[in-house]
Amino acid sequence: MYQNEYASTRPQMYDKKSRKLKALNIKNILTNYYGKEKLKKLSVLDVGASSGIIDFYISKYVGMLTGIDIDNGAISYAKKKFIRKNLLFKKGDALKLSFKNNRFDIVICTHVYEHVEKPNKLFREIHRVLKPGGICYLAAVNALWPIEPHYYLPFLSYLPKKIANFYLRIFTGKKYYYETLFTYWRLKSLVTKNNFSIRDYTPMVLSEPKKLGFKHKKINKTIANLLKYFTPTFFWILKK
Repeated sequence: MYQNEYASTRPQMYDKKSRKLKALNIKNILTNYYGKEKLKKLSVLDVGASSGIIDFYISKYVGMLTGIDIDNGAISYAKKKFIRKNLLFKKGDALKLSFKNNRFDIVICTHVYEHVEKPNKLFREIHRVLKPGGICYLAAVNALWPIEPHYYLPFLSYLPKKIANFYLRIFTGKKYYYETLFTYWRLKSLVTKNNFSIRDYTPMVLSEPKKLGFKHKKINKTIANLLKYFTPTFFWILKK
């Protein structure tokens, strides 16, 4: 089951200020990993490009960037609004990527896994299109965070689907809870099963936020290493 018009239900997808901040976070983590000069030469695929604001900003710092999304409205908006020689937008299915094996140096996958029916297939496809030694920048929501981030309902992600659907219907009028959120351990198992190694940037995000362009207050490094299992978002670099 696809959320084909997801961006139209989420005004923040078109909010330039917040999207640029997310782009800065991604760019800073990628720069920390690769270095500024190497990053300029690399090819990037964004799986879940939505309105294109994030990719437009990031494209200034990479070689070539292709953004895909299954959302017709969002991709049409991106094509019209954001034009740059090294930037391409196209409609695409994250579970059936229309690219050859070993095509990209980097795949960006932010807040996507919970929206697809088969997250295992998502990561299998990402692994397939990455070059040997290539990486996936993964920002992923955490099932253990008590306030569900899509509907802002307490403990929604803790519930079995039938009960979650009922809960959602009562408080929002929506019929179905599409998203499926994973814990740290379940997500780790999924990505390692698909032959990725993990470099966890979450503790650095928590303990050195300014270094990576985040706005929250810094947390002691020891505490940050404990909190990485319970933070609202995981920030991982997955290496093929």
